Amino acid sequence: MRKTKLLFSLVALLSVFLLQAQRTEIKGKLIANDDVEGIHILNITASKFTISDEQGEFTIIAKATDTLFVSSLIYVNKEIIIMQQQQDSNLIEIKLEEKVSELDKVVVGKILTGSLESDLENSDAKTEINFYDLGIPGNTKLPLTQNEKKLHDADAGPWGYVGLGFGVNFHKILNKISGRTKKLKDIVELDDRDKCINTLRINYESIIFENDTLAKNLRDEYFLFSQEDENFLSLCKEDNHIKLLEFLQQKLKAYRENLNSSDND
Repeated sequence: MRKTKLLFSLVALLSVFLLQAQRTEIKGKLIANDDVEGIHILNITASKFTISDEQGEFTIIAKATDTLFVSSLIYVNKEIIIMQQQQDSNLIEIKLEEKVSELDKVVVGKILTGSLESDLENSDAKTEINFYDLGIPGNTKLPLTQNEKKLHDADAGPWGYVGLGFGVNFHKILNKISGRTKKLKDIVELDDRDKCINTLRINYESIIFENDTLAKNLRDEYFLFSQEDENFLSLCKEDNHIKLLEFLQQKLKAYRENLNSSDND
């Protein structure tokens, strides 16, 4: 009888141990002051990874004592060891800290005294010089859109590097594997198509429909039909007004043929 009780006790203890050691889905949330979408969370212990959504929420297979590694370009990389309490509550919150480039404090020029006459005499102020005066090409590119920034962050840097050792860009690789990079490329391309067709509509709509009777309620569909052409973006980048106008006229002809074909059916 005593042996039976001892056996049951051992089985019970083993069951508790196995239950505690079993990995389950743990829900997490990233907390930060900026964008928290698309940040990688890697369970180093179990070789599992996931990506946060727009709210910074994620789900990952883990258990107590596992180490999570949070990787991002705009936040400081972070390692967290999961506590038993977090596994029991099935919830973990991770606060992220933005990467900040700190500059040493410097004093530029001479210190002013507050006396206008004295300060003018001591001043080395000269006429402002910009990069055009120096013959240096300036940066005239438009700032990146929010979606372009997300794509840049997801696909930034080389795949790896060789220096004192060999390094791998896990952030870039994981974005590629998860499909996030492709998704962001598609979104940026769609933004570019919308931007271009809106510009063309402003510039050429009155010319295209000067002698055309296409109903106004069909014009939106026609422009959408035009921007879906596989050569549309390359034509936009050429910025050739004659080619663009010819393209829109050809697409209007094709759109009308499709419209008539549908009506006949």
